[in-house]
Amino acid sequence: MKQSAEIWNPEWLDSMYNNRALVPDHADYFKRWGEDSHHARKSLVCTLDQAYGDGPAESLDIFPAAAPDGSPVPEGGAPVLVFIHGGYWRSLDKADHSFIAPAFTAAGACVVIPNYALCPAVTIPEISLQMVKALAWTWRNIADHGGNPRRITVVGHSAGGHLAAMLLACQWMTYAIDLPSDVFRSALSISGVFDLEPLRHTPFLKDSLQLTPEHVLKASPALLPRPRRKTLYSVAGGAESAEFLRQNRLIQDVWGRVTVPICGALADLNHFSILDALIEPSHRLHELALELLGLDKPVYEEPELSQPELV
Repeated sequence: MKQSAEIWNPEWLDSMYNNRALVPDHADYFKRWGEDSHHARKSLVCTLDQAYGDGPAESLDIFPAAAPDGSPVPEGGAPVLVFIHGGYWRSLDKADHSFIAPAFTAAGACVVIPNYALCPAVTIPEISLQMVKALAWTWRNIADHGGNPRRITVVGHSAGGHLAAMLLACQWMTYAIDLPSDVFRSALSISGVFDLEPLRHTPFLKDSLQLTPEHVLKASPALLPRPRRKTLYSVAGGAESAEFLRQNRLIQDVWGRVTVPICGALADLNHFSILDALIEPSHRLHELALELLGLDKPVYEEPELSQPELV
């Protein structure tokens, strides 16, 4: 699974991991996400910049569920979707991703979007611990916002997909004695990275991420023990680089099909258009998220129906 550092070619690594270079119109996505996010915050009931810790970046936004078709909120509260944004742990903000909320609040979920401090001011292991803190806050407090703390699902994109997997591996009762062993049981990683070793050698990332061998061992989900009684769906875009597709397959290879029953590539989607698919109600990716939230019928009746291509 691990590859020797001697084989990492700098130009090749940049060509595999620099998603903005791979998608020339990436700025158009960011512009639209920003506009749609501004509209979401203006049009939806929400609580913005709720502190989950003492750090200046340790805040989250909450978008309560809208009862679909006028139906009552489920007993115990609505299922909760915690969305963790990407940006290679060094850019972007929760405010850029409010556009995720409307499709899921309309379906009956409470949406939580946390922020985190960015590299190089902090390390990736430190960001992972910030997300632990955000999930702990959510479990303790989301009932006050109509959410059910026993029905939390984490969805993450890119760096956020990595962080979602890291959270599945968390030993919650070691972090805080008031937490259960299973703060949440299911996650969806979208275009995630699970072995950080290649990024340690990638020229355009090295200076900002400042990864060390110790960081790689501590914060690579593929190098951590398989979570027990947890479920991870892992997907990538079919138009993403060979390395992102390899990373996507890697987590199922290492954690196994019991923990990662769904793993595949979504045809024709790149690293950014895949988020459009997440919020499109007719798309398979949106259905997978609803399945984990318990808001829709299962997309797959049996685990063995997972396919390499989720077309």
